[in-house]
Amino acid sequence: MTVQPGEIHGLVGQNGSGKTTLVKLLSGYHAPDSGGEVQVDGAPVGLPVRPAELHRLGMSVVHQDLGLLDDFTVVENVRIGAFRRRRLTRSIRWDGERQLAREALQHLGHEIDPNARVRDLLPADRATVAIARALQHHHPGRGVIMFDESSRALPRDSLEHFHALIREVAGRGGSVLLVSHQLEEVLSVADRVTVLRDGVVVASGTPTSELDEHELIRLMLGYELDSRAPARAAVTRDGREPAARARGVCGRLVDGVTLEIGSSEIVGVTGLMGSGFEELPYLLGGAHPAQAGELTVGGRRIDLATACPRDLVDAGVALVPERRDAQGLSLSMSLLENVTLPRVRVHGSPGRLGFGWQREEADWVIRELGVRPPAPGMTVGNLSGGNQQKVMLGKWLRGDPRLLVLHEPTRAVDVAARRDLMAVIFRVATSGSGVLVAGMDANELQSMCDRVLIMRDGRIEEELRGAAVTVEGVVNAVYRNHSNGHAAVREGVA
Repeated sequence: MTVQPGEIHGLVGQNGSGKTTLVKLLSGYHAPDSGGEVQVDGAPVGLPVRPAELHRLGMSVVHQDLGLLDDFTVVENVRIGAFRRRRLTRSIRWDGERQLAREALQHLGHEIDPNARVRDLLPADRATVAIARALQHHHPGRGVIMFDESSRALPRDSLEHFHALIREVAGRGGSVLLVSHQLEEVLSVADRVTVLRDGVVVASGTPTSELDEHELIRLMLGYELDSRAPARAAVTRDGREPAARARGVCGRLVDGVTLEIGSSEIVGVTGLMGSGFEELPYLLGGAHPAQAGELTVGGRRIDLATACPRDLVDAGVALVPERRDAQGLSLSMSLLENVTLPRVRVHGSPGRLGFGWQREEADWVIRELGVRPPAPGMTVGNLSGGNQQKVMLGKWLRGDPRLLVLHEPTRAVDVAARRDLMAVIFRVATSGSGVLVAGMDANELQSMCDRVLIMRDGRIEEELRGAAVTVEGVVNAVYRNHSNGHAAVREGVA
């Protein structure tokens, strides 16, 4: 693969095709097998790549997990490795560092408090910090900057700033390697694209002007695939009890939300960043303590202000969070262990657990969700992102939830895995469960949801249903009366 000076080069492929592994090889995270060669600006690079060598060559990277230190402040994360010190005392000039961090963030069109702890930031702000750090460390006019799915959490206005900045990097003679599952983004921003399939290059440096989404999908998969959402079985809801009712839910961002989700209904919720849509799933799932509110599921009323996560699980609420690496899975444990964790108590004390039921549950998840490879003993951290997402969803579906709560369920997965996940979610709804989908992708909301709720200032202010649930309808509703806000909704791609 050759990335030319002054170009944005897209890298696409299915989950597990080798994109992230390649980026980690190029950034020194992994040591490659013998026989490979890397050159930057015509100069050979010693393998494995060393961090000091990366900096000297003008190479920087934003990894898929962003690589942030959660307990550090924004300024510490942005400026780490580049602090300016006083000549005599060697102490850090913090006033100057805060100003440099603030300028780097403003360059991306974002205002973030330099003194804030990264763990307290919203996903879009976390992504902005990581991207600002990489852009700040890049040497103009030389080297290469690599982005591995790092823009996926950015709202639309910040995404536009990001695209303008990487075009600026390329315009000055630098190179950009853009790894993304958002095929529309790759085709609109990249000059050329390389496609990986099963670790092998199947299309190298093809000009994006010669491609469309359909052809890219065919190259990625090796066969034709309908990129539209899978078909959903028709259901009758008349006269059926609602799957869940929430009343007066309050949290850090949410202010008195009341909603009802019918049996076999899929309800979407979205809004601007900070409107509360991103917090609501965690309040209903018991992951974040609510200040007030109650949830009724299966005839059982739960006080969300006093409930613990186990209370929600016992009532039949399953929460699939956005960050599978930090919130949804234990990456150092096996697929089998992750899948069976929620039901250890059902099957007896840990000291008397048998292996048979665990293997049965893991085999069910592998079979029903199409996890690859079908290896129950495999460490989850070694699975591709799409297969990790399937494991995270599958471990909760085995418990037959009455209410399935999802936050960005198909983010950072390829088109085939996206169809698989949506088909599973549709089956859950058809079985009679209620589903709540919180997300930024207007295309996904249109494809999946019966209704879409629009939140503003912590409250549900608008509802779209039926023919009104379109990409344009969702985006217009979110922006109505908020033309100057930080956008949260993106017009998604298949």
